[in-house]
Amino acid sequence: MNNKINVLRALADETRLRIINLFIKSGQNLCVCELMDALKIPQYSVSKALTIIRNADLLTAEKEGTWVYYELNKNTTENKNLFSFLKNYLSDKVFLEDELRLNERLILRENNKCVVGIIPEKDLLKMIKGKAKA
Repeated sequence: MNNKINVLRALADETRLRIINLFIKSGQNLCVCELMDALKIPQYSVSKALTIIRNADLLTAEKEGTWVYYELNKNTTENKNLFSFLKNYLSDKVFLEDELRLNERLILRENNKCVVGIIPEKDLLKMIKGKAKA
């Protein structure tokens, strides 16, 4: 019962729902900088939200060099059912805009890994435009 309460607490925040949505809709592992750019919120807000979501056992993390990649924890039937429900439920404009920004950001990946890191938005937009043309 305690874990179910933690799950519901983790989902009781717009930022955390937006983060979960990006994992559900993208179906990929993601790093903090990709989430920052998709959500347009600072690193500390993303990291704090990720900690709460991980503590609710909804995400796992794997370190690769200097990068930490997070992904949905689909190891339980309850989590799979929850993610399935949320996939259909989270469809407001803000979630769709987040998804579009994430898809643009993911264009910059190489071998399915983030190689950009945290950069100013104007530089990021130039990189995305350049990669999209290629």
